[in-house]
Formats: sequence, structure tokens, C-alpha cells
Amino acid sequence: MTEEKANKYKLAAEQINAVLDTNISWVGNFANVAAIIQDVFGHWWCGFYLVNNNQLELGPFQGPVACTSIQIGKGVCGTAWAQKRTIIVPDVHQFEGHIACSSASNSEIVVPLFKNEKVIAVLDIDSIHFNQFDEIDKINLETIVQRLSDFYKD
Repeated sequence: MTEEKANKYKLAAEQINAVLDTNISWVGNFANVAAIIQDVFGHWWCGFYLVNNNQLELGPFQGPVACTSIQIGKGVCGTAWAQKRTIIVPDVHQFEGHIACSSASNSEIVVPLFKNEKVIAVLDIDSIHFNQFDEIDKINLETIVQRLSDFYKD
């Protein structure tokens, strides 16, 4: 499983590098990254929440309808934003304050995107499987969002 997951991240990284475009707004780049991750891994939900008006607001995503705004420190996304770190939740039903945008979600990883040391967005990925995310996901997704932050323009 570890080698298979690593190979999937290698494929995703190649596709992401091929589509990132400095000549378009950040929206298209974020949308393509969410689509690639979703296509390669088949998660329940994959997308971005962007910091705007002192809250996280729904951005480009793949999957079912989602929550549109999240306050700092609330849920997994708001906690990752407040703590400025990646959070892996093996069982969202055990995470105090979890915001259930979908009852089908059972595990989650949230990775903050930084620009000039400030969180500008979070990448949120949900799975219907428990214990779906691990250190391999953390390392690879942090690398992806670090690269993606270079394409963010406000």
C-alpha cells in the first residue's frame, strides 16, 4: 500500500506540474489541483477553503455539496488554520467539534497553504474510509500546496 500510494503521488505531482499556469488566476490552478488529486485517489471530497473576511470560505473542490464557511478554530479545517499545521484525523467522529458537512466522511486530512508565512487557504480531503491518511499523505500534500501557493495571487 505504501509503495502504491507513493506512486500515486508521483503521478499526481507530474500532472500538477504539467497544468499549473502562471498566466491564469489562482482559481483555475486550485481547481485543477483538486481535480487531479480527486481523480488519482478517488477520495470522497477534495477541495480548498480560502481565508476571506476572517473566515474560511469554500473554494474550488471535487465532490458533494460542502459547507460554505468555517470559523477559525472550528472543525478540522478551522483548527488547522488556527494552529498553522497539517492535521490528520483517523476518525472524524472522535474529533471534538468536527463539522459534518457530509455524514459519509470518516477520516480527514487538512493541509494549510502559506503565503509570506500567513495561512491563505487550506486543502481539505475527506474519505469514507477510516484511517485513510498517514505521513505519506502529509509529506506529499504539503509539497503540493507549497508549490501551489506560488500560483496564488490576490
